[in-house]
Formats: sequence, C-alpha cells, structure tokens
Amino acid sequence: MIIKQHYHALILAFQFLTRIPVYRVFFIANTTPSSQVAGKALLYYPIVGVVIGGCLVLLPVMLNCFAVVVSPQMQAGLVLVLWVWVTGGLHLDGLADSADAWLGGFGDKQRTLDLMKDPTCGPSAVVVLVLVLLLKWLALSEVIAHLQTLAHLWWLVLVLVPVLARFQVMLLVAHTPYVRGLGLGTELKNQAQARWIWFWFSSLGVFMLYQNLWLSLTILLTVGLGYSLMRRLMMQRINGWTGDTAGASIEVIELLLLLVLSMYLYL
Repeated sequence: MIIKQHYHALILAFQFLTRIPVYRVFFIANTTPSSQVAGKALLYYPIVGVVIGGCLVLLPVMLNCFAVVVSPQMQAGLVLVLWVWVTGGLHLDGLADSADAWLGGFGDKQRTLDLMKDPTCGPSAVVVLVLVLLLKWLALSEVIAHLQTLAHLWWLVLVLVPVLARFQVMLLVAHTPYVRGLGLGTELKNQAQARWIWFWFSSLGVFMLYQNLWLSLTILLTVGLGYSLMRRLMMQRINGWTGDTAGASIEVIELLLLLVLSMYLYL
C-alpha cells in the first residue's frame, strides 16, 4: 500500500509540474489521488527536475554528436521553447501573478493575495516575463557555447538547474507557512518530511562535489542565497508561501543558476 502511494505520488508530481502526458502511459494517473498521495508528490519534485533537465540537454548534445552546425543562440532559443512547453508555463504564470501582486499590492498582505488570484495580466507581469525569458536565453546561449567545447559529462551541470530549483521548493514548503488555508498547499506542507530533504541534499551534494568542487560550491551558494532572498520576501509581504510564489521561486532560482553558470564557464 505504501509503495503504491509513493508510485502514485511520483506520477502525480509529473502531472503537477509538467505537461508530459503520463496519463496515457500510466493508468494510475487517471485515478483521483488521496490527500496523502497529493502531499507525497512534493518528495519527488527533484526527479521531475531530472527529466526536465534531460530534455533540455538532449537537443544540443544530439546536434553536437552528429556534428550539425547550429549557432548557440539558435540552440538556446529552441531549448528555451522546449523548457516552457515541458513545464506548461506553470512557473512563469506564478512569476507573472507574483510580479503583479508585489508591485500592485502596495505592501498590503490581503491586497497582494487578492491580486495573485486575478486572472488578468498587468504590465508588471509582462515586463518581468520578458526580462526573465530574455536573460534565460542569453545565459543559455553562453552556457551551451562553452559546454560544446567540454566533455559530455559537463552537460550534467545544465541538468542540475531544474533539479536544484525544484529541490529548493521542498525547503520552502517544509520551512515556511502556507497562507491560503486548506488546499493542495496544506497537503504538501503536511507531508513534507525532513528526512527526504536531507536525502536529496546529501545525494545532490555528493554528486556535485564529486564532479567539480569549486563549481559545486558556487552553485550551492547561489541556490542558498536565492532561496533565502525569496523566502524573506514572502515572509515580509504575505507571511508565507502560495502556489504562485513557489512557482516564481523556481523561475528565479533557474535564472540565477544559468547566470552564474554562464559567468563561471566564461572564466
């Protein structure tokens, strides 16, 4: 029974975070999950990140293997389109809602929460989305250009970007209050287990330090600072997290990691 719950939670994590049609392959994806299963889905977010990261490196690695000449800028554009498609723009939507709410909320908690529920997209959201996607494309161009000159194992660094962004959401949920009352966020909060966080942290830490010490420390420091900043902003404005702010944190961490990687590989 416990194994079935975790299996269902793993499939549910893909349904939550991607538009991969798992329901066509796994029958259990078409069944209504219990609250325990819905909560346990959080524990498998890093695995979803691994699959997303694998999709991102597949195109440039295949082009490199078959010696197909495509500019890094074009590859970055195609990878970014794939990135948005695989995730369904879910986290970008959370970023847009958060941007509108933060700038339009005027420091008021309830107004900020109300604005995040507003389905319309204001100018603040549009500007933030354009800037984030533009910076992601530029950073991806630099990262891909440098990774093409290195051994294939270095592509694993790019895979870590979506993995670590989703790992920090586990930290956010486990150590930050949920402000919406009852709902999916409550189940995620109730099922967030510290031992799973330590499991993922130790596994990722060992893997990264085995690859490259200084790069790994730089990446971990970036994730730590980005997570601390995002959590502090959430606590100051709304005293906790929502689904939108969690999605926004994923986008921010991914952008920070890409920027750091582009600068580190350039050195």
